[in-house]
Amino acid sequence: MVCLTTQTILVPRGTPIRIGDRFGFYVKKKSKSKSKSVSVERVFELKLSISTGGTMATEPSVKANDAASIILTSGASGRINALFSLRALKSLLMLINAFVLLLLFPFRGRKRCVPTQPSISSSSDKGKDEKQESSSSQRKGPGVRVPATIVPWKSSSVVVSVDQDVAARRALAIRRVIQDNDEKSVREFSLFVTSRGDTLFTQSWTPVSVKIRGLVVLLHGLNEHSGRYNDFAKQLNEVGYKVYGMDWIGHGGSDGLHAYVHSLDYAVSDMKSFLEKVLAENPGLPCFCFGHSTGAAIVLKAVIDATIEGCIAGVVLTSPAVGVQPSYPIFAVLAPIFSFLLPRYQLSAANKKGMPVSRDPEALVAKYSDPLVYTGSIRVRTGYEILRISSYLQQNLSRLSVPFLVLHGTADTVTDPEASQKLYEEASSTDKTITLLEGFLHDLLFEPEREEIVKGIIEWLNCRVQG
Repeated sequence: MVCLTTQTILVPRGTPIRIGDRFGFYVKKKSKSKSKSVSVERVFELKLSISTGGTMATEPSVKANDAASIILTSGASGRINALFSLRALKSLLMLINAFVLLLLFPFRGRKRCVPTQPSISSSSDKGKDEKQESSSSQRKGPGVRVPATIVPWKSSSVVVSVDQDVAARRALAIRRVIQDNDEKSVREFSLFVTSRGDTLFTQSWTPVSVKIRGLVVLLHGLNEHSGRYNDFAKQLNEVGYKVYGMDWIGHGGSDGLHAYVHSLDYAVSDMKSFLEKVLAENPGLPCFCFGHSTGAAIVLKAVIDATIEGCIAGVVLTSPAVGVQPSYPIFAVLAPIFSFLLPRYQLSAANKKGMPVSRDPEALVAKYSDPLVYTGSIRVRTGYEILRISSYLQQNLSRLSVPFLVLHGTADTVTDPEASQKLYEEASSTDKTITLLEGFLHDLLFEPEREEIVKGIIEWLNCRVQG
């Protein structure tokens, strides 16, 4: 038989072929019911390819001379060419596209029209509840009804829910600051807008009757907020340190889905900007940074930057997230993939069951009953970002040159105390101190011995402040 497309003659395997033989074959045409006989009388150059189906393919090519040659080729070559044909590539592309759509389709929210009500302001509204004021402040100016045809996908109910959650958390954070009437400290709050347009909740503690001798910029750990360190800040006020705290993105009274961090580089950048603002407001005063757990990792990555290094007199780190291991090693392999496909998914299996953070039962109750503390399962993207910044720090420990004090409990099951020891050994700082607390857990400032720990931190700070 003959293939009209490739002009190839197919001969059953085992058929004797000699150059000069006559070949009789039939060519079927779709437009006619009859067939006609064709006879080949000239000498051909035969290209033979042996296929696995038990046939040989001969491709006729008329030559001017009578010489003929036989070229043997593998039958797989034709199938490889077909595999990389344009049609096959188009089919593969369609298959990949369908697979991606299959993954993403169940998780996409439906578009909804969320019309806003025109805001009405009057003098009598000033006496309303503080929470209502915080909620209404989210949208200023006259409201506009937007047709459903041009409402973007971001206007889904999920985003509205996040905005409402942020408003509630921020109102609570503000109320706690306003209701704090300590005679020795002045506690204030402010909203800090980042370069991305996100609004972060920040607060400060200023000593009343003590001369300010230095500054401390405080960064909380994962799932908590700066207000948890209220007692620690006031203890620093008593010895002359003004304290600033920042709720990083997705935490406390700041913007973002609760405990969701798309990139910890955002938190590092925000910390640098906030630090510059603090230094501009307090020229001439030495500035220290305090960071706990993931907050300590953020501080470390910030002060490694040469532009920030020269502005800092030293850093204090408690239970730094320099070494973090997932509960199952497979999570470290799958994290980059799932953080891209399902970044906000809450992975309950990644949480270590019954993982204690303090030996003080009252401190645990206070932490996990706080509405500003996130107690749900860790989100995939957040977990991946912690692994990523931990890996970065492991490779750049030698770049740390500022004075630092690191404290870590030997019984900590959240972050690795051996990684803190490695930080101490590899850092290029000439002024460095490490204290490993035998049997202590993760939240050192909420352990039963917290008074002794705070006393040691204050002594370390005082030794590095002149006057």
